[in-house]
Amino acid sequence: MPGLCTLEPMKASKSSGLLLFVFLAVIAACTSLRHQVTQKSPAVFRSSRLVTYLTGDPADVHTQPIPGLLLAGGSTDLDSAVKWLLDRSNGGDVVVLRSTESNGYNQYMFDLSKVNSVETIVIDTFSKAMLPEVARKIRNAEALFISGGDQWNYVKFWKDSPVEDAINFLLNEKKVPVGGTSAGLAVLGSAYFSAQNGTVTSSEGLKDPYDSLMTIGFNDFLIAPFMKGVITDSHYTQRDRHGRHIAWIARLLQDHGMNNIKGIGIDEKTAVCIDEHGIGKVVGKNSAYFLSCSGQSPERCVKGQPLTWNQRGTAIRVDRIQGSNSGNGRFNANSWTFTGADSFSYKVEEGVLKVGKVEQ
Repeated sequence: MPGLCTLEPMKASKSSGLLLFVFLAVIAACTSLRHQVTQKSPAVFRSSRLVTYLTGDPADVHTQPIPGLLLAGGSTDLDSAVKWLLDRSNGGDVVVLRSTESNGYNQYMFDLSKVNSVETIVIDTFSKAMLPEVARKIRNAEALFISGGDQWNYVKFWKDSPVEDAINFLLNEKKVPVGGTSAGLAVLGSAYFSAQNGTVTSSEGLKDPYDSLMTIGFNDFLIAPFMKGVITDSHYTQRDRHGRHIAWIARLLQDHGMNNIKGIGIDEKTAVCIDEHGIGKVVGKNSAYFLSCSGQSPERCVKGQPLTWNQRGTAIRVDRIQGSNSGNGRFNANSWTFTGADSFSYKVEEGVLKVGKVEQ
């Protein structure tokens, strides 16, 4: 096909020296153009096995990261919260994990904080999660971010693979800052809604806490600091998810006999930033909701029947913190205590969620 960087056949009468000169000149022009193109976009490494996008220095650096958790509720990313996470890498290498091809975070993160590189790794099959190079890239990171999407992809592709091991290595041994938004937030709790059969609404979960859509994993995937016994949810108020969150907590209490199941529900355009000591603040335009149960089992939590969980109005306590751009309130993940929160209670009667007061 004629066009850029093509070469018309030379007549046989031309000398071989002239042919070589023209050939080298064309190759140099093509190389120069290719360099200009790659300078304008992340370097894309694509093969039949793996796709990654790299922005910044490809050389691995070693810094002293500061641990932390960024729990984001989805929709528009918050610059101040994402910068908080990136700054904790102390100029290191940032890895973004996702299961769909996109480089949307690369330049955004690279411009937001002084980091060495940002590399997005697309892990969209279990076989790719088994590749040694993928685990190596993750383990070399000084900060990790799990993007939104479909958390069932993360569970089915990453669980019981070297990717799971590498993420847990970053969380608990190398102790780097780790964050997730929406689906990425969902898998950071020790309990999680897997969405194996699709999403579920609050009305469906409250109507039947054992509905086939209510697929919950527990203590078998990621092990994040301060998230033991915690199940999270995102897009919280905007998608009316309070009810399904409570149905998950009821199920976990009923099925596992634990009396300390907790929940963190985060609105869109809102995030919870938890530092290395377990102290958190709420950043953003909306609110974060921190749920704790009394430890008393639901009066009725059985398959095919509406949930009833009242316990004289003390079934669920909720502490809500309104976010701000610089971070509002104080959340102690160790003691589950709060400053700057307003509190109320939830109870469920015949599958209907009701709000009440908190007994002091």
